[in-house]
Parts: sequence; C-alpha cells; structure tokens
Amino acid sequence: MLSAFRALYANAYLMLALTMLFWGAHAVVARFSVGEISPMVLTAGRWLGVALLLATFYRKETREGIAALRAHPRFMLLMGSLGYTVFNVLMYLSAQSTTAVNMSLLQGAIPIFVLLGAFIAYRTPVSAVQMLGVAVTVFGVILTATNGHPERLQELSFNIGDILMIIACAFYAGYTVKLKERPAMSGVVFFAALALVAGVVSVPFLLTEIALGKAQMPTFKGWLVLAFVAVFPSFLSQIFFMRGVELIGPGRAGIFANLVPVIGAGLAVIFLGEPFAWHHAAALVLVLGGIAIAEWGKR
Repeated sequence: MLSAFRALYANAYLMLALTMLFWGAHAVVARFSVGEISPMVLTAGRWLGVALLLATFYRKETREGIAALRAHPRFMLLMGSLGYTVFNVLMYLSAQSTTAVNMSLLQGAIPIFVLLGAFIAYRTPVSAVQMLGVAVTVFGVILTATNGHPERLQELSFNIGDILMIIACAFYAGYTVKLKERPAMSGVVFFAALALVAGVVSVPFLLTEIALGKAQMPTFKGWLVLAFVAVFPSFLSQIFFMRGVELIGPGRAGIFANLVPVIGAGLAVIFLGEPFAWHHAAALVLVLGGIAIAEWGKR
C-alpha cells in the first residue's frame, strides 16, 4: 500500500488527473447535499475535517502554517477567505437552485477571469488573440447561465444559482491572481495556513444560518457528502495538485484545470441523470475553445 502511494506521489500526471476528477465531482456532490445538509454546516464541517486531517498527517507543516499566519495575517486572511470560504459558501448556495452541469461548465470561466484579473491587478499584457479567447468563453458562460437563450440578458431573467456560481468563480480567480504574492514557504504549509483561516471564517456564516433557523444537521447521506468533500476535493486534491506543480511546473499543471468542466458535466449526467441539452454542448465547446485560444495567444 505504501509503495503504491509512493509511486502515485511520483507520477505528476496521475495525481493531476485525480485532482481534476475530485474537483469535477465536487459540483455533483454539492447537488447531492441539497436536503441532506445545509450549505453553511457543510462549509464549516469540511474545513474542520481538513484541519483534523492536517493535524494527523502534516503536524509539523500545520504548526509552521500557524506561524506563517501570524507573520502574514492580512494576506492569509484575504486568501483563505476568498479562495476557500467564500467560494465554497457561494458554490453550496448555488447548488440549491441550479444544476451540477451548469455549475461545472461555469467553472470553466475561472482561467479567463484569472487572465482579466492579472491584467487589472498587475497590467499583465493581454494580446488580441487572448481577448478573442475571453469573448468566446464569456459567450459560453452566458449561454449556460441563460439556458441557451442569450436574449434573456435583456430581461435580466436567469437562474440565481448560476449567478452565484459566476460570482464564486470570480472570487476564486481573484485568489488565484493574488497567489503571485505568496510568501516563500512550502505548498503544504501555505495550504495549512489557509485551511485554518477558512475554518475560522466559516463560523460566522454557520452562526448566521443557525440564527435564521436554516441550519440542518447532516442526514446519513449528508455525513457521506461531508466526508467526501473534506477528504477528496478539499484535502487530497490540494496535496496532489501542489505535488504535481512541483514535478512539472505551474504552466503545464494548470492546463489540467480545463478538464474540470468536462468531468463535472459528465458525472452530473451519469450520476444525477441531469439532461445535457444542446446549449450545454455548445457552451462546453465555447468555454474550452476560448481557453485554448487564450492559451495559444499567451504563447
């Protein structure tokens, strides 16, 4: 068993593929959570689970993460809040009123939001070809959010769940852009610090949900959802992704993120029986095509 894990830990492509599988499955599991566990209980519970896993398997790195949090409190608070807590809160709220297919496809907009965010924050040059990629991807997002009826933009009539997911993606893109300013430390230490922040910041959201009388403790299926989310999309995926970046670099590793909307949409159709309409297929082609154009323009 140990030798198999070591072999996995040395194979960047397998680890990155598993990471994208876990991230793609996240939207499907979020839909499973509806009626089984409330969004804020799930958010707070997942980060409590991650904290326990870190304390068990990465005790030294967790202590260093606490020290890093004390050394860079503002930066760590911003990153843990935006990239982890707020993204998850909006995603789980989105799951209450939209489909896992839509949630998966909309996540394909994150690389484009990152491109725009890097230009706004750091004036990173954007070529005409990259702007074309942005336009193509944005049209794919609009097609998804309006269920194949772009004319609804005139009426501002589209699913609130899709809007929440788009906002969540914008927050995660902001987190990704700010990673450029990450202090010098190992990936695991950085993750430990942000996970601790995410756990603390999730508490006010949980207390608000309780005060509003909307909190729901997990059912049996809810506990399974919570366990899956804590172990796979939250813990293992982060460890695997950071190791993959170590082995082949961030540029090549980042390309794997384009698999998330494909995997997520496919799993939603298979396990949730959600319909895959023409506008989903068109949006998938537009989102991935736009990302490919932007990447080509970057090179």
